Amino acid sequence: MEEHTDLLPHVIIIPSPGMGHLIPITEFAKRLVLDHGFSATLLIPTETNSPFEALISLPRDINTIFLSPVDLSDLSKDTEIGTRITATMNRSLPSVSDSVRTITSTHRVVCMVVDLFSTGAIDIANEFSINNAYIFISSTAMLLSSIYHAPKLDQAYSCEYRDVPGLIQIPGCVPIRGADLMNPFEDRKTEAYASFLQCWKKLNLGKGIFINSFEEIEYGAIEVLNGKQWDNPPVYAIGPLTRTGVRDGGSDELGCLKYLDNQPPSSVLFVSFGSGGTLSGEQLTELALGLEMSNQRFLWFLKSPAPIDKAASTCYLSAQSVEDPSVVLPKGFLDRTLDSGMVVSSWAPQVEILSHKSTGGFLSHCGWNSTLESILQGVPLIAWPLFAEQTMNAVMLTENMKVALRPKPMENGIIGRDEICKVVKELMEGEEGKKVKRKMGELKSVATSTLAEGGSSFKTFAKVVNVWKKY
Repeated sequence: MEEHTDLLPHVIIIPSPGMGHLIPITEFAKRLVLDHGFSATLLIPTETNSPFEALISLPRDINTIFLSPVDLSDLSKDTEIGTRITATMNRSLPSVSDSVRTITSTHRVVCMVVDLFSTGAIDIANEFSINNAYIFISSTAMLLSSIYHAPKLDQAYSCEYRDVPGLIQIPGCVPIRGADLMNPFEDRKTEAYASFLQCWKKLNLGKGIFINSFEEIEYGAIEVLNGKQWDNPPVYAIGPLTRTGVRDGGSDELGCLKYLDNQPPSSVLFVSFGSGGTLSGEQLTELALGLEMSNQRFLWFLKSPAPIDKAASTCYLSAQSVEDPSVVLPKGFLDRTLDSGMVVSSWAPQVEILSHKSTGGFLSHCGWNSTLESILQGVPLIAWPLFAEQTMNAVMLTENMKVALRPKPMENGIIGRDEICKVVKELMEGEEGKKVKRKMGELKSVATSTLAEGGSSFKTFAKVVNVWKKY
C-alpha cells in the first residue's frame, strides 16, 4: 500500500464553470476543512468567470488544481449554456484522471464530490477505488424534483409546456406556469431537452446528493425527494452556503461602499444580474429609464448588452464589462442621475454591498447564489430571471416565500420602463415593499439559525461527513 503524506481524510471536489457553481462548492470545501477536520483539493475547469475572486483566503488544507484548457471551437456560439458546460466537463475528464492519480498517491482520499455537470468523473472515482462519490447541486430542491419528475411530465403533456393551460405541479413544490420551467423545457424538440429527460440517471450514480438549500424553505420538496418516489439517492439539504468574508485588500476600488456610506439607511437599490448575466440593448435602455423615472437611489453593476441575435443563456460565460457606460446607456442618463445613482462597470463586492446598512433592495437575476446572499443579509428582492432555473427560483421567491416582487413583461418579452418604475418604487417605499421586507427579515433569521450548531443544515452536514472519516 502506498504511503500517504497527508493523514487527514481528503476529499476531491470538482465544480463546473461559472461563479454560481464555483462559489458554493468552495464554501462546501471550507466547511469540510474548518468544521470537520478534512483536507480537500478543488479541480477547477478553466472556462469559468474569474475563479480567483471566489478562491481568496482559502484555508491551508484546501489545494487547488486548474484543469487543462479544453477545445470548444466545434461548438456554435449559440450553444445552450448547459450543453456547453457539459462539454467542458466531459472534455476535462482526462485531466481529472491525471490529477486524481497524483492526489491518491499522496493523500488518504475518502470521497469525491462532483457538480451536477461533472458526474462523468464518478467513473474515475471508481477506477481509483474511491467508493464514496456524492453529487453537489448548487441550487434548490425544486430543481432536483423537476429533474426526477421530467419524464412523467413528458408523458403527461404533448404540447410545448408554455402552452399548457393552468399551472404545472412539481411534487413538493409551489405550482408553476409552463413558461417558468427551466431552460431545457422551453423546446421539446432539442437535444438539450432529450438530455434533460435522462439527467436523473446520472444523478443516481452518486451515493447521495447535496443541495444548497435548507429544510425551512423547501421542506415539501425535500420530503418528497427522500420519500423514495423515484428511488433516488438520499438528498441532504446543507445550505445556505454562500461566500464568506471579504476580498483581500482593495475591495472598494470603484468606490461602491463609499457611495453607500453617504446614503440614508435602506435607501439604495442594488442592481446586478450576476457575473454572467446580460440584457439586450433595448432592455438595457428600458431598465435605465425605469430607474431614472422611479427617483430612487441605485447602485448598478453594468454588463455590456447581449448581441441582437443572442439569447441571454448563450452569453453566460462571455458577458463583458463595459469600459465606457455612456456608450450603452441612454444619452444623458449618467448626468441626469449623478446625484441619485452610481453605475459600476467591473466587479462589485456583492456581499459587502448587500450587508451595507444603506442597501434596501436587490434587483436580481435570481441566480441561487445571489438569492441566498440576499436572504442571509435580509435584503428584499425584485425578481428578474434570465435563464437556467432562475425562472423557477423567481416563482419560489414571489409565490412561496413572498420575499420578492416581479415585474411583468410586455407581449414582446421586454419589461417596460413604466413597469420597472412602478415595481422599484413599490419595493423601496410602498406597502407591498414593506411586507416583503418584513418576510425577508424573518427568513434571514431562519437561514442564519439553520447553519448554527444544532440547526438542521449543520446537523445534516455533520451526519454525512463524519461517516467519511471511517474510510
